[in-house]
Amino acid sequence: MATKIYNFSKGVMEAEEGNLVSEFPLSLVVNGREIATLIASPHDLRFLVAGFLRLQGFVESVHDFLALSVCNDFGAASVTIRGQLPERLKPVLTSGCGTGISFNLPKIAKKSPSSPFGPWRASGVSGVHAPESVFALMAQLARKAEGYQSHGGMHSAGAGDDHLLLHAEDIGRHNTIDRIAGEALLKGISLAGKILVTSGRVSTELVAKASLLGIEVIASRTSPTDMAVRMADEAGITLIGYVKSDRFKVYSHPEGLSVASHKGKIAGVTGVILAGGASSRMGSNKALLPHKGGRFIESIYRDLSEIFPEVILVTNTPEQYQFLPCRKVPDLFEGMGALAGIHAGLAQSSNPAVFTVACDMPHLDPWLIRHIANRGAGCDLVLPRSGNGYEPLHALYREGCLPVMEACLKKGERRIISILPHLRVREIAAAEVAGFDPCFDSFSNINTPEEYYELRNGAKTTRVADGIESGIESRVESQQAHA
Repeated sequence: MATKIYNFSKGVMEAEEGNLVSEFPLSLVVNGREIATLIASPHDLRFLVAGFLRLQGFVESVHDFLALSVCNDFGAASVTIRGQLPERLKPVLTSGCGTGISFNLPKIAKKSPSSPFGPWRASGVSGVHAPESVFALMAQLARKAEGYQSHGGMHSAGAGDDHLLLHAEDIGRHNTIDRIAGEALLKGISLAGKILVTSGRVSTELVAKASLLGIEVIASRTSPTDMAVRMADEAGITLIGYVKSDRFKVYSHPEGLSVASHKGKIAGVTGVILAGGASSRMGSNKALLPHKGGRFIESIYRDLSEIFPEVILVTNTPEQYQFLPCRKVPDLFEGMGALAGIHAGLAQSSNPAVFTVACDMPHLDPWLIRHIANRGAGCDLVLPRSGNGYEPLHALYREGCLPVMEACLKKGERRIISILPHLRVREIAAAEVAGFDPCFDSFSNINTPEEYYELRNGAKTTRVADGIESGIESRVESQQAHA
């Protein structure tokens, strides 16, 4: 099945369709006893099972099989053989593919700090890594692969930021990760937030190990498997394959890379404009009021179209906005407010994430939007704060929000805050926002004729948060001192 892949080349990242090699876990039950999980390609599995049992010494001829069945749907093989299995089985770890026999599939690391939002809230600051760092680390790894250069037949891996902190070689590609993990542990080196580069194919086991180490980016000279891509997406890891001198392919979380896409647009994110309000206090549709040489909503559209490859307008009256060159989609839960609008945009987006704004926000800051939109790895919702609290109408929502939104809307719950306890939420603190927008003007909107006239006269709201103003003044003084 074709999968969306992001192709990075010559400084630009663009989406394309591609296929992935399949990785299939097969639980092997012999004489009613589960003895192993085989990780394999999903074809001719009966041959794999028969050969495995033969080479492990459990059978010698076809007559030793009393029954052999494989169920692809459940990923299970059931075999009955003559004789009894040994009371104790000693797994053999193969070198070529790491763990050839696995009694427990690896599980990705889950972050669960105490939080008012529930157990899955993402913690810490997820970095945005430059492609140059990936290329630099891969080049350094190639230079340090002394065993491979000497006699071949070796895999290598390394971890770092712009420079390798650790590297290892081994005949088994998974052993290289274990070596790095062990050296980091014994030397007290944290790998959280680092890039892992490897010469081998990326499988689920490698992704699981990287997740346990807090790795944010995995880059390989070759391809990942389909299960590895799904696991990396769930773990919030940016997964890269086929790294060459100036290009690579991105299979999950492209927002973890600070690269251009569609001439500077952010890959994997759709801009969503909410135009479903009644404008009761304004007395007319505020989205259509004159602003910046056009209509209010045209200004919002221009801002988002310069940042995102797709822009969607959520409206139940599309005939009023035929002048906008973008898709118009209706609420799927009509009359349920902004939460329904965000849900409609996310459900009908072509991308796995959306950045939402209201149609009456005149002071959007593109750098703040990019900062928020690039922080989506490993969470469902990126939610900024201002001095007034959360700003959910200037936030990034990923597709993991959809089932939670739908459940709340079906119960008649229309408050955006109702979804927060059930999502992995990454907060952008007010102090961090203030670094881009000291007065939080990005979050202001226009609701009344008086506010609109003030806007026309050039007035801007000032909403500096308590406790932040002194920090802003310090930065200004520092900038003036260095001018």
